[in-house]
Amino acid sequence: MTATGDKPLSGRTMIMSGGSRGIGLEIAKRAAADGANITLIAKTDQPHPKLPGTIHTAAAELEAAGATVLPFVGDVRIDESVAEAVRLTTERFGGIDIVVNNASAIDLSPTDSLAMKKYDLMQDINCRGTFLLSKLCIPALRESAAAGRNPHILTLSPPLNLDPRWAGSSLGYTIAKYGMSLTTLGLAEELKSDGVAVNSLWPRTTIATAAVRNLLGGEEMVRTSRTPDIYADAAYLVFTAPATETTGNFFLDDEVLAAHGITDLDRYRVTPGDEPLTTDLFL
Repeated sequence: MTATGDKPLSGRTMIMSGGSRGIGLEIAKRAAADGANITLIAKTDQPHPKLPGTIHTAAAELEAAGATVLPFVGDVRIDESVAEAVRLTTERFGGIDIVVNNASAIDLSPTDSLAMKKYDLMQDINCRGTFLLSKLCIPALRESAAAGRNPHILTLSPPLNLDPRWAGSSLGYTIAKYGMSLTTLGLAEELKSDGVAVNSLWPRTTIATAAVRNLLGGEEMVRTSRTPDIYADAAYLVFTAPATETTGNFFLDDEVLAAHGITDLDRYRVTPGDEPLTTDLFL
């Protein structure tokens, strides 16, 4: 099936790390509405005591939204697991057109109190996992480009900002997230001649997710956040932009929307009104 004008992701195939909840699930649902094929690589096979949703509930939501879904219970830290997910995706759907590096671990502890086990977890999921999934999808993405299917890699990571404020407050997490962004910088250059777009996307404000509620600022920060829909709408605009003209960017969600004439963002507020929103990390 080829993409149509009003549903450009119809028949396209997306593979995403994580995605059983939160921002990743919203991005996948936006693609599902076009009739995309979606593989989720996620660990949450059974309900989590503190987190909503499993890979199975996510797959059911995506199918209800219009997608054909391959739920893959796997771990982005394990080479063989990711390789099998990529193999099964290409086998079932005939290729891969969009890669979303969504899986991420967070711990904002300062250096002296950050357990090395947590440091390794962030490195393995955020930086190495992004590198691994992207790397294993390159052959399929090159085929997608050759077939004119507009391939994209999108990584949920911040603009590279060498202001020492961020490294000075949470060095372990900053290294892990900037590692994701360096993967965008390098792969965009490496794959430019192949016609594969590689970009990062980050939110201007905090987004109302389980991580914000449980790990960052609780209900107060959720109240001054935007909903995951803004991230999903911005990601969709990136996926549907021409790959040959849209690569090597560190996009912010509101700037992507503004470039498409969407400047009234009130509908994305968790709490209606004029209360100042909380700016996200790294900005």
